[in-house]
Amino acid sequence: MTSKPTDQTIMVAKPASFKPSGPLTGQIMVPGDKSISHRSLILSALAIGKSQITGLLEGEDVLATAAALRAMGATIEKKGDVWTVHGVGVGGLMQPETAIDLGNSGTSVRLLMGLVASHDISVTFTGDASLSKRPMGRVIEPLSAMGAEFTARMSSDGKACLPLTVRGLCPAVPLEYRLPVASAQVKSAILLAGLNMPGVTRVIEPVPTRDHSETMLKGFGADLTVEMDKDSNRIITLAGEAELSPQKIKVPGDPSSAAFPVVAALLVPGSDIVVENVGINPTRAGLFTILQQMGGDISFKKKRTVGGEPVADIHVKHSKLNGINVPADIAPSMIDEFPILFIAAALAEGTTTTSGLHELRVKESDRLKQMAEGLRIIGVELAEKEDGLAIIGSGGAPLPGGTNMPAIETALDHRIAMSFAVAGLATASGLTIDDIAPVETSFPGFADLMKTLAS
Repeated sequence: MTSKPTDQTIMVAKPASFKPSGPLTGQIMVPGDKSISHRSLILSALAIGKSQITGLLEGEDVLATAAALRAMGATIEKKGDVWTVHGVGVGGLMQPETAIDLGNSGTSVRLLMGLVASHDISVTFTGDASLSKRPMGRVIEPLSAMGAEFTARMSSDGKACLPLTVRGLCPAVPLEYRLPVASAQVKSAILLAGLNMPGVTRVIEPVPTRDHSETMLKGFGADLTVEMDKDSNRIITLAGEAELSPQKIKVPGDPSSAAFPVVAALLVPGSDIVVENVGINPTRAGLFTILQQMGGDISFKKKRTVGGEPVADIHVKHSKLNGINVPADIAPSMIDEFPILFIAAALAEGTTTTSGLHELRVKESDRLKQMAEGLRIIGVELAEKEDGLAIIGSGGAPLPGGTNMPAIETALDHRIAMSFAVAGLATASGLTIDDIAPVETSFPGFADLMKTLAS
């Protein structure tokens, strides 16, 4: 079925130029982990009682999740550095008065679709122009099998997109579902739906994805187990009608955000930085492994565990990088970091090849297409494949760049914008991107932080 489009979030474009700098030095902290921040708010809203969260990412995406949960009955407040959430309990979500605008946040809409699917409410989700193009069918399919009903706008190529209305079913039907694609968002949506229904919900994961949902659900008291079967599939089993207990959560720095200053330090001669308090969960740390294999001088100091998540300070020094063949099976552990890896590859010695990246074509933008077009503008030789890029590096020589070249199109994609901002530091004469505004969705203060390192 289709629905009429509603007003969408309007973002004012903010062009920005980035030029070569001196060595990057100093110690910095990046904003809190986006994935953990979303889940901290959602699970706290489902607990009975008061949860407290420190280190929450205060980017637009996470704030959209907070606003959505308030609209459905949770009380969420900030005092100083502490966010307090008074939860309504599993099954306690209320009917929102109006449609919920989630801006640019794909994580918000997909996780909240799962949350609503097993509640007796009807919720309409809208978003900005970028989010409204992203397909939602992969989430609709399993949640429909659990009994939820969906009305969505259909794109010109027949894909279900926003605006989208979810009509939940309570009690919904437990599901055993084998993920057809590696997607932590789909897995998490199913598990969130499974909290508020009798019986057992089971997700079969052939390829491991980030496991924050499983870790945090157990931390909040859900009856959840993870096992491996004889075929090396992860079997995640959740007992429904859960009762979640409030928690005190400390969110570590986001490795996806840390990726940008880390790569910048590797590329800019003389750089020596430390990025403090970064989450290094193995399901998220693939980029750092690949950069080390390329010759990057990256070490992990003061390793510790915070709230069940491994954390470390990352020490990075300028390094000569070498092109490699990136194995396809590492993609789920660094799927959001490929844009900045492509920048590192553009400055490496030799060719870097990637494959298995179909998922990048359905992110905030078609990231393979956008990165290929932008890299060509600044003088990088490459070949674009359906599932990856092959990039011929400059051997460390600055890329031509030049503010007289066309501005790099970011397509409302925060990671495209930040990747080319880093690239600008490694050009001979800088570059311009058409819009820095989307960076606020995940990394508030990004440009100022990079300037701090270069000062």
